[in-house]
Amino acid sequence: MSDQGYVRLAHVVRTLAESIGGTVRQRAVRELRDRILTGALAPGARLDLDEISAEFGISRTPVREALLELSFQGLVEIAPRSGVKVIGVSPEATVDNFAILAALSGKAAEWAADRITPDELARLEELADALDAAGTGPETVELNWRFHRIINEASGSRHLLSLIRQAVRMIPSNFLEVIPVHDDGEHRRLLDALRDGQAHRAREISELHVLDAGRSLAGWLAEHHTAKSPG
Repeated sequence: MSDQGYVRLAHVVRTLAESIGGTVRQRAVRELRDRILTGALAPGARLDLDEISAEFGISRTPVREALLELSFQGLVEIAPRSGVKVIGVSPEATVDNFAILAALSGKAAEWAADRITPDELARLEELADALDAAGTGPETVELNWRFHRIINEASGSRHLLSLIRQAVRMIPSNFLEVIPVHDDGEHRRLLDALRDGQAHRAREISELHVLDAGRSLAGWLAEHHTAKSPG
């Protein structure tokens, strides 16, 4: 299989894993992780297996597996007798997580500027139009992920894609629902840089785009936690 074929396969696998048709365990992991990373489940909160099973309408087994996966990611602590406790992430850790993703996404954009195909550019153009039309609507979340997925794949590096997938696990998939980030033409500028083969410019725009989103979410988390604190 060619490198391009592997990239396409990676896209299919990723899309299936993230789609609504994913396994019940995957959906439970995604929902609980999003709640933790956006502060909806605060650090120190206790998680009840039966309550989660009832809320999600699934059996205890996939919930138990989901919590185990989250413990491997350092988001919850599972202790005998005391149950499951949310560890969560601080605003500072959120900035760090987005900074890691920004560096990887920037490198992907840099490489994509030299390797992107006309078909991929056309798909980005369509998504940029859709993002302009969507504004801050709910569809922006999926459109944004799709836009950046195409660029990541256009980097042509399976290893970089793997690193990005790992970094994305510490980014809430619904953060644009929590903190709508105004585009201010960033997607268009990134598309123009890719079309013109401006690798350095593409990297700068991509990095700043992700860093700004991380700072916005971290700021919201700081205010949210302060508002919840007694006194």
